[in-house]
Amino acid sequence: MKKTLLALVCLLGVWAVEAKEVVITSPDGNYRMTLNDEASTLRWSLDWEGKRVVEPSVLGIKAGFEWRDGLKLGEVAQTSCDTVWHPIYGERNTIRDRYNAYTVTLHPTKNPRNRLQLEVRAYEEGVAFRYRFPGGQYLKITDEYTQFVMPEGTQAYFTPRAQTSYTLMPLENWPGESDRPLLLTLPDGRFACLAEAAVVDYVRTKFMVKERNTILTAMYGPVEDIAPYHTPWRVVMCGNQAGEILQHNDLILNLNPPCAIEDPSWIKPGKVMREVTLTTEGGKALVDFAVKRNLQYIHFDAGWYGFEYDKASDATTVTLDPRRNPNIHALNLQEVVAYARERGIGVIVYVNQRALQQQLDEILPLYKSWGIAGIKFGFVQVGSQVWTKWMHEAVKKCAEYGFMVDIHDEYRPTGFSRTYPNLMTQEGIRGNEEFPDATHNVTLAFTRYVAGAADYTICYYRQDFGRMNTQQDNYGVPRSRSIQTTPAHQLALAAVYYSPLQYMYWYDKPSDSQDEPELKFFDDIYTVWDDTKVLQGEVGKYISVARRHGEEWFVGTITGNEGRTLEVALDFLGEGNYVAEIYTDGDASIPTRTKVRVQTLRVNNTSVLTFKLRNSGGAAIRLVPEKEHDRSVKNYKKQVL
Repeated sequence: MKKTLLALVCLLGVWAVEAKEVVITSPDGNYRMTLNDEASTLRWSLDWEGKRVVEPSVLGIKAGFEWRDGLKLGEVAQTSCDTVWHPIYGERNTIRDRYNAYTVTLHPTKNPRNRLQLEVRAYEEGVAFRYRFPGGQYLKITDEYTQFVMPEGTQAYFTPRAQTSYTLMPLENWPGESDRPLLLTLPDGRFACLAEAAVVDYVRTKFMVKERNTILTAMYGPVEDIAPYHTPWRVVMCGNQAGEILQHNDLILNLNPPCAIEDPSWIKPGKVMREVTLTTEGGKALVDFAVKRNLQYIHFDAGWYGFEYDKASDATTVTLDPRRNPNIHALNLQEVVAYARERGIGVIVYVNQRALQQQLDEILPLYKSWGIAGIKFGFVQVGSQVWTKWMHEAVKKCAEYGFMVDIHDEYRPTGFSRTYPNLMTQEGIRGNEEFPDATHNVTLAFTRYVAGAADYTICYYRQDFGRMNTQQDNYGVPRSRSIQTTPAHQLALAAVYYSPLQYMYWYDKPSDSQDEPELKFFDDIYTVWDDTKVLQGEVGKYISVARRHGEEWFVGTITGNEGRTLEVALDFLGEGNYVAEIYTDGDASIPTRTKVRVQTLRVNNTSVLTFKLRNSGGAAIRLVPEKEHDRSVKNYKKQVL
């Protein structure tokens, strides 16, 4: 097993006092959270870098007993921890877990026998807190009173569901509840983000505004359990730039337990392409394409075992949905799996939650015998405690049989992949299946991706199931009827967006490819990284992200709907010369139909690249040490050309 925990030191010295006010600071002193029980109501406030972020706000929870009014601060226990751990995979290979922790016991004035604790961790990246019931009583949690009173003039990137657009609006007159994470712009130009971690046996919570400038947590429904029990972590992260929050999203992982899989060596990240014909012939053709284009997996989507919405469909059989393929005997799945395994390609299959709920214990050993590598959960329910708990138990069961998992639809990550890294990715995003515009894509990088990996389903040939619009843009490039960004924008998304299972060519077939030279960027790019840096960006306008795997760096730069000129400094590179392979949107003079310009430059860590990005465009860059470049090009030509 790969070692995931190596500590510097954890200071376990504990002291206990009773206090009227408790001040909790991060190790660097930048975060300062203050608790007080003035007027017998527990309130908290938060300062960051000496400036107020959260005004005095109520804390409390309803679990039979009303833990809101008549509360007094009691004993305070403090610990400090500073450890380093190495994830099985991730956006970086080393994560520091450093915080000051406080456990504050709360005493009700009306019934002092009841006990509730507030656990707080203050990191250099943010502050997190949760409620803990230490006793053995039966619990039925029906409401959280947690408030976030924000400074006047704060605005939020509101989105009602995981797969909807974002709207920047003030903290008043919201049309409903907003999903999470919730990115906030503060009146002084700084940013804050409200997030959650370790939502495993709880309900989905969103954010709502009933009073001006006051954000409340909104529970999907009740939670029932027996103490000891704790709620998920509520998290606040701050940054002078929105990209700083994205850069620090390891905080969500740190708030989850370490890897629980004894030997996770079977977990293999990689790139995936969907098989759209549901035939044996199409499956084998896709395997050949995967080998050629350095993809690691192929995926059979809905319809391979019948109509996915029918609970009578049997996921232990290969019986095609006639709506997808009228020849219900056209697919020999096991033959394709065997063909793929001989060529080093894994097979992932889609299963709707209807079938998973009924047949999970039956299909797991069966799929293991077939040689399946992973399962994509479809149309999941994640609101209630019942379904949330079921989902995570299903991921655990998949780990027992050696299956990687991709959860689709409204599920959003809260760090469970640290504990069960076979949960590779999840949707919970308005991705290319929804045909979003470029401004939405840039916004996603600063909002949804704070929570963790997302299965965006990158496209390339901009086809809607093979139907193309013949309209042309100003450069004479055919425009897709649906995909609203340029080819270079889609290329760059593979570096900007993080997903250990990265789905590529979502609406494409192998026959759509004409071996355009820019496909080399997709061929070369990895899906997990040794280091990640957010170089620059503004929400909804542009972003540049650099990611390192070994000695290679990949940079993705995308703009929103409006074009712009951007400079990308390469000061993150090591010493010596590098070769930059650069892919940008070109003009009608480029001989390929995609009109992507391919350039090669010698650069170093003093170089600055300037890009004139088209509307909805982007730029993709691969950087390789000069000494390694010639060898890698020769190997590429041998494999692909």
